[in-house]
Amino acid sequence: MADHEGRFRQGLRRHWPTLRDRLRLYGRLIRLERPIGWLLLLWPTLWALWLANEGMPSWHLLCVFVAGVFVARALGVVINDMLDRKLDPHVARTRNRPLACGEVSVTEAGVIAACLAMLALLLVLTTNLLTVLLAILAAALILLYPLMKRYTYLPQVFLGCAFGWGIPMAFAASIGSVPVNAWLIFATNMLWTLIYDTMYAMADREDDLMIGIKSTAILLDDADRIILGVMQAMFLMGLYSIGLQFGLGAPYRLALALIIPLLCYQQFLIRKRAPAGCLKAFLNNNWVGLIVFIGILATQ
Repeated sequence: MADHEGRFRQGLRRHWPTLRDRLRLYGRLIRLERPIGWLLLLWPTLWALWLANEGMPSWHLLCVFVAGVFVARALGVVINDMLDRKLDPHVARTRNRPLACGEVSVTEAGVIAACLAMLALLLVLTTNLLTVLLAILAAALILLYPLMKRYTYLPQVFLGCAFGWGIPMAFAASIGSVPVNAWLIFATNMLWTLIYDTMYAMADREDDLMIGIKSTAILLDDADRIILGVMQAMFLMGLYSIGLQFGLGAPYRLALALIIPLLCYQQFLIRKRAPAGCLKAFLNNNWVGLIVFIGILATQ
């Protein structure tokens, strides 16, 4: 027995460097080093959980949805990279992704995607039937989004649906139904996603034009900043309407006032349409989501 354990440890030490390198690559594949994606998915999900429960949800629901956000984001980026593996090498921002540069095989990525999908299923099965049915639609949105950039200039709209689908799911899991005011949160979040992902797409506009990828940044062209400004105003109106619908008080309205300078700062960052500035504006939206959540917390 001791001899067997000794051989096992020797084998582990011998193969650990290779295993460690593979795990690092898999971490890059699911964007562990870039948490902004799951944070932008997390905030509206938390908004919905707190509003649906009129305060803090059960620990069960909180853990399921926080874990679900991480798993859904990881699954989404793996599927996206599998479908875009021949396009990503032509875009400066994406050419070093593990699938794009051949460090991870399609088979490996497929196995990881299957494991993530199974984990997502296990999580949602701990809720109710309506939430499970909505999760099936969420899976369809995750599969559809990467394809939309090939056929429409509005892939950001599909991303908005995918990123906001945790909202009706949160209401379904919490109260067994999806009321009309939940769809107001969904629509507001969809508008917000359209804003920040258009800023993100502005950073890739030249590369996307060269390889034939479509986006709202290309569709809006020189009108991008003006239209984004209009959408930012509409986003604020949507947040204000959510406050009215759910009876949120002064702390929430203060939070809305605090995000106005952030939205103005984003306009400043994208003024020259430089890729670095557009990416910085995109990242700044994390603070918008956090402040809105704090406003909800402080009110309830």
